[in-house]
Amino acid sequence: MIEELENILDQAKKEISQATPDNIEEVRFRYLGRKSRLTEIMRSLGALSQEERKKAGSIANNTRARITELIDKKTVEISAHTESSGIDVTAPGKYFSIGHLHPVTQVMNETMRIFGNLGYEVVEGPEAEDEWHNFQALNIPPEHPARDMQDTFYLSGGNVLRTHTSSVQIRYMEKNKPPFKIVSPGKVYRSENEDASHSLSFNQIEGLVIDENITFGDLKGTLDVFAKELLGPETKTRFRASFFPYTEPSAEMDASCPHCRGKGCRSCGYSGWVELLGSGMVHPQVLRNMQIDPKRYRGFAFGVGAERIAAIKFEIPDIRYFWHPDVRFLEEF
Repeated sequence: MIEELENILDQAKKEISQATPDNIEEVRFRYLGRKSRLTEIMRSLGALSQEERKKAGSIANNTRARITELIDKKTVEISAHTESSGIDVTAPGKYFSIGHLHPVTQVMNETMRIFGNLGYEVVEGPEAEDEWHNFQALNIPPEHPARDMQDTFYLSGGNVLRTHTSSVQIRYMEKNKPPFKIVSPGKVYRSENEDASHSLSFNQIEGLVIDENITFGDLKGTLDVFAKELLGPETKTRFRASFFPYTEPSAEMDASCPHCRGKGCRSCGYSGWVELLGSGMVHPQVLRNMQIDPKRYRGFAFGVGAERIAAIKFEIPDIRYFWHPDVRFLEEF
């Protein structure tokens, strides 16, 4: 590994010295991009012993720092030369990228496509909600911990910024009678400390199915199809018991890691599995709140975090990169 790092630096020095205004950014991505060999080596350090990781990590960091320094210096030289030489009005024009969709938007569109093909209707609702639609109708009474100020942004007049898009499902059930299949995408808000896996605002996609004779098997089959469509046909799924106040029983669904296919890697914490979504059978009290007879109708619900899926799909270790990025980060998708 150390010899390979030395070879990478030597090759980088050669290419940087010969770089031109047209390919300097290409050289940067080749050696510093998310899919570069140097980045792959740095990601693999976790599998080494502590002593080997310390030595190799130091050399890898120094290599990255040196390449960054050389590219920045070369960029300045190119810029200075261009300014001093003036502008050649006879030179052919340059192609400028018109941009592309944000990675989170790509994931949301793909999710909507999958459920659209399964016959789901897409419905939306307000981001500022009253407590009935956001909490009480979903079997979350005033004393429930989810109502605490630490979890919810409260607005004047007793309203809140919605903490999930389940509120859209309540509004839909107030105006429509079963059977139906819907998905509700949109931003939600949580009053919590931001870190690598949590954010004050994120995008969520929730689904709801209400019909006669719906079983937990229908839920498992639907979500298994979704996981395979999203992450690949070889994807495996498993369900773990969980708790949500508006579903009973409730379950978290994991998927086999799309990068190592269950063998274990850094992306999945070497477990072979990644947590994908929460789900469960709709609680009978939620149906009663909507004037739906739970003896005749049953259903299931699920919730997917778009940033979580994007982080899994694109191997991003920190969801804050999506909303505090630079253009070079976004250009990699």
